[in-house]
Amino acid sequence: MEGDFITINKKLLCLSWLYGLGVGIRNLLFEMGILKSRSFSTPVISVGNITVGGTGKTPHVEYLVRLLKPHYQVAVLSRGYKRKSSGFVLSDENTPMPMIGDEPFQIKQKFPDVVVAVDRKRTRGISKLIAGEGGVDIDVVLLDDAFQHRYVNPGVNILLVDYHRLVIYDRLLPAGRLREPVEAKNRADIVIITKCPKDLKPMEYRVITKAMNLYPYQQLFFSALEYDAPRPVFASEPNMASIDSIETLKEKNILLLTGIASPEQLMHDLQAYHSQITPLTFGDHHNFSRKDIQTINEAFAQLPEPRLVLTTEKDATRLMVVDGLSDEVKRHLYVLPLRIAIMQGQQKEFNQKILGYVFKNSRNSVLAKRKDDHKSQNSNSSGDRPRTISFRNN
Repeated sequence: MEGDFITINKKLLCLSWLYGLGVGIRNLLFEMGILKSRSFSTPVISVGNITVGGTGKTPHVEYLVRLLKPHYQVAVLSRGYKRKSSGFVLSDENTPMPMIGDEPFQIKQKFPDVVVAVDRKRTRGISKLIAGEGGVDIDVVLLDDAFQHRYVNPGVNILLVDYHRLVIYDRLLPAGRLREPVEAKNRADIVIITKCPKDLKPMEYRVITKAMNLYPYQQLFFSALEYDAPRPVFASEPNMASIDSIETLKEKNILLLTGIASPEQLMHDLQAYHSQITPLTFGDHHNFSRKDIQTINEAFAQLPEPRLVLTTEKDATRLMVVDGLSDEVKRHLYVLPLRIAIMQGQQKEFNQKILGYVFKNSRNSVLAKRKDDHKSQNSNSSGDRPRTISFRNN
């Protein structure tokens, strides 16, 4: 049920109060205009959360990429967490993973025709992208993990909330996992409850909708994880067998290797297909050490035949660049690609919201609007009015 993965350390609630005081002052400075948020003429869509990791940001960004790239030139801008570089970095097909981080690298590998960049200062990164730094005219910028980055005022602010860690039941760091007070959800235009069970009942939808207590201007959606056929991480290894679907792994003994914030839903989903699963978990964005690699090799060697290693796409980007994996592990290491699906028959509505926002504020639409405004100003002698891109007004 929702909230079933939440644990609160009551001994740390006093520290959470102090943390909340600092976050509250920062947010107040933005609300008062002392700290400035910047808007852009190019459509900007932010995807983020108010919890520490594990809500499925990258799969949802990839969903938006798939939705938008047939119609628009898309750029993805990320902070590039744990990267071995600084400043603005524009990736290409030869950019190594440590230079941009595992998640941007994953997106670039899956969508090579999409512009992918990293910059801790998002306003600078957006400015460089829309100025043509990527070599193309950008129609829309997707911000990965930028809900707290209030220096940018996105046109659409999407907040992701883990079904198993509903923010309304959580507490601030360090007692809980909230980065901001739960009231921060009010900044979102769209809220998506992620990692939902596929058999979620209508009553549960209604209970969660009421509990989230959103404003009329906000829209609530639900999403679930879907898994594609596993594919080999080291495709060049000899004797790598192709796998048609996840169901064909039923007879395998699986070592589930993860370095993500919340592997519980993945474990739960896989148990519907396989009973013989041995989990081996590390922290989010974990950099595998020699000792870790030895642990992986030994854990796999102890599994009875037939066996294989399953890992996530994010973990695969880091495993591909480490040394020391045994030949047996390499020959049996598969990545489990995943997608998100919008539930309750609301996929069309969600897609139209996003496409409609980008279309209304796209370059061609804006030029046409400016021409119409110019004609209207000449005929009515009206003064100049500032134009603001806003999803809520669309």
